[in-house]
Amino acid sequence: MILANVRAKLYKEMGLKDEKLQEADFKRYILEHYTFLNRPVIIVNDKIFVGNSAKNVEAVITLLNNE
Repeated sequence: MILANVRAKLYKEMGLKDEKLQEADFKRYILEHYTFLNRPVIIVNDKIFVGNSAKNVEAVITLLNNE
């Protein structure tokens, strides 16, 4: 699961989209620049949803409505 926001403006400005980043690189960038953290992170029971895409929002709403 990727918690890094690869659509962040800074990500593109730094040219990171053209680099082959490892997990340690993503961790470092997330800790250095909060904009690299994809949010929100929603945890419901044993399911984790990262980001606010329409698909994720719909899935969270459906899951919560069925509880």
